[in-house]
Amino acid sequence: MQRALLAGLFSGGLGGLLGSVAVLRQLSFFSDALGHSALLGISLGLLLGLEPTLVLIPFAVLFAVLVGQLVERSRLPGDALLNIIYSSSLAIAVVVLRLTGTRAGSLEQLLFGDILGASWADVAVQGALALVVLGFLLLTRRSQILVSLDAGLAVSQGVAVGTQRLVFVVVLAVVVALSIKAVGVLLISAFVVIPACAARLLAPGFSAYMALASGLGAACGVLGLLASGLLNLPSGPCVVIAQLLMFLLALVLSAGPAAAAARAAWPGRAG
Repeated sequence: MQRALLAGLFSGGLGGLLGSVAVLRQLSFFSDALGHSALLGISLGLLLGLEPTLVLIPFAVLFAVLVGQLVERSRLPGDALLNIIYSSSLAIAVVVLRLTGTRAGSLEQLLFGDILGASWADVAVQGALALVVLGFLLLTRRSQILVSLDAGLAVSQGVAVGTQRLVFVVVLAVVVALSIKAVGVLLISAFVVIPACAARLLAPGFSAYMALASGLGAACGVLGLLASGLLNLPSGPCVVIAQLLMFLLALVLSAGPAAAAARAAWPGRAG
């Protein structure tokens, strides 16, 4: 349980932090497609007799880069193309897992997560990744703000928009791949989207928005795990339910006049 709480803290915080940028860049559905397709990487690792995590990370990075290029260059709508990719990948993965003899219980853990199975090595990797991601976002804070709020202005200011987007997608792919064990394939997008949306309703500026999204993600990760342990319920769904309740609370709080005024001024404020 100690390992699970730390893993929930790191994965929830990372999901909220990256989700704050992903939501502004309209990458919510992309993260969902990436999470669903991660099951294909896991199934390929099992088929080849390799450690799934070792296969999943490079698979997720390669998949994210290729899909990102395909969406940009295709004449099809991005959401339709992503729907085709993630549903097809999920179907292929389930068939491959069945061919490899994966039991129904193991498949359920992959789909919905089992954070109680996290090892100290998993916690250490997530902690190190949290430091790397935080450092990356702090060092590129100005570029991230410009690219997220106005790509045209970012180009005029000399920001390499294409490079920034590519690096962010790669970082997002790694975080999603490492969070699969915690929340599962079907629920991974909630870790990215829900805390960010809740923070967006309340935060008065970009920096506060990112910090609040990360804090809400980490808090929901811990609260969901505690509820899971007390009620003997699956951990991944409990975390997502905690995020949903936090979002509903933010929705109620955002109806106040002070929050409405902050939201009105938000697009023009970077601090």
